[in-house]
Amino acid sequence: MERLLVFHLILLVVVGEVTKICAEDLLINLSKLEMFVDELPDMPKLNGFDVVNGAFMPKNLTIGMYNKKWKFHRDIPPTPVFAFGTSEDTATVPGPTIEARHGIATYVTWHNQLPSKHILPWDPTIPTAMPKTGVPTVVHLHGGIEEPESDGNANAWFTAGFKERGPTWSKKTYLYRNNQQPGNLWYHDHAIGLTRENLLAGLLGTYIIRHPVVEAPLKLPYLDEFDRTLVVFDRSFSVDGSIYMNSTGNNPSIHPQWQPEYFGDAIIVNGRAWPKMTVRRRRYRFRIINASNARFFRFFFTNGLQFIHVASDSAYLREPVMTNETLLAPSEIADVVVDFSKSTSDFAILANDAAYPYPSGDPVNEANGKVMKFMIKKDREVDTWRVPERLIEYPSADPSSAVLTRYIVMYEYASDIDEPTHLLLNGKPFEAPATETPKVGTSEIWDVINLTEDNHPLHIHLGLFVVLDQTELVDVEEFKACMLKMNDAIKCQIEKYARGKKVEVVAQEKGWKNAYPIIPGYATKILVRFSYVHSNESYPFDATVEPGYLYHCHILDHEDNDMIRPLKLTK
Repeated sequence: MERLLVFHLILLVVVGEVTKICAEDLLINLSKLEMFVDELPDMPKLNGFDVVNGAFMPKNLTIGMYNKKWKFHRDIPPTPVFAFGTSEDTATVPGPTIEARHGIATYVTWHNQLPSKHILPWDPTIPTAMPKTGVPTVVHLHGGIEEPESDGNANAWFTAGFKERGPTWSKKTYLYRNNQQPGNLWYHDHAIGLTRENLLAGLLGTYIIRHPVVEAPLKLPYLDEFDRTLVVFDRSFSVDGSIYMNSTGNNPSIHPQWQPEYFGDAIIVNGRAWPKMTVRRRRYRFRIINASNARFFRFFFTNGLQFIHVASDSAYLREPVMTNETLLAPSEIADVVVDFSKSTSDFAILANDAAYPYPSGDPVNEANGKVMKFMIKKDREVDTWRVPERLIEYPSADPSSAVLTRYIVMYEYASDIDEPTHLLLNGKPFEAPATETPKVGTSEIWDVINLTEDNHPLHIHLGLFVVLDQTELVDVEEFKACMLKMNDAIKCQIEKYARGKKVEVVAQEKGWKNAYPIIPGYATKILVRFSYVHSNESYPFDATVEPGYLYHCHILDHEDNDMIRPLKLTK
């Protein structure tokens, strides 16, 4: 089959008809693939600590990035990927789950073992790393509250063997102190201009900080077969099994490859397309990470089972929240308990109905509307786990504690054919000097104003935040015209326009967050804290040194095309 396709392409080139090829003709027809045939994998686990004579001690890990082949589905040919692991043989997509312990440091040396050429298209016309040889990577611990040198700055990239290094590269081994609140994090590539490709290729994995002293009394499912991580993302595949990414941009005369959003129709969970899992009639805990480039998921169970939310992103909620559905933007994490003893049937399908792009794009189809299937055993069991009425209460987000208010404005720019060309925060490119310079140990109000038609998940490195208010902008085109001319929310009288209807923050999103979707045409007010939220203490490291931190949209195609800005803390 593969030889025939290659021969056909050669013939088309010879006769000058290559432009007639439809990309869809080279894609696997997902409607012909059987769903729920592969078992849900449980990713390999790496302890981020050692135990010596009964004492917990820091640990050194070495994790490589390898080019190998991976089976996403029984009937899809092996797929070339970039994978994390302690060796090429053990590397997986997603990578191994790192189990860290609160207060015990984990050292990780991230080794780039990738080839000289990328497996996906590479657009040199957007701000991007451009080494002479090799695929550049750098790892960011998403949700980590760590020193700047270990944060994975976009310009701290490096190639295989550290042969070439970006302008802010400073060290081979990253230090994660794990002093923050217990919760769910994930690690992924963050190389400037290549984040979307490197994650599509497979460079992502889970990182959990556990605090048994604090968490054990909750009696939630914990550290056993009933405590599972689900890393969910979307992909499309060519007939040879390779990951499909459009090689032609929406503005090919400006950007030969860049597209505003990547969407794939196959929904992948823990490295398998539409997997299945056998469960017992009792409570399970699922730490669900949306690791897609651009796809939002609105999850629900087809048999009416509910989600009991116990944490959001990297922090516990004050009390559990029960919902029939849950919306997750790219990079958001929902920590939920599902009680399968409540099911009236012997199976449950986890489904999705979020439009793409969200919220006003295309409706889901059969392929991307299904996520995975749970087969539920018939016999009921005694369940030793529970969901308490109260979880963990952190110091409240007090707006009066904010030392100042900043305005963060989201812009999208289009070509003469009305196709997006790039996106900016506050009208400034990534390389412009930092304008957000908060003081260590303080809190700030950020009014985030979305002047685009897309919902943008805002991610802030280091600082956690609470969403205070979401207010619709009235006469938004008039305000937008002023902002495009003056780029100053105060001079454009933001208070005159931010007076429309208000949208209540859903209960499960009211806690401390590190990513949150900003509604188009709204001003979203958040309180950002630059200290530990569980203790109000300042950091045990110097957060003011180079290369600083970042904040950006977590739709990776937007982030790569300049919707990212430096964040520099001061003393």
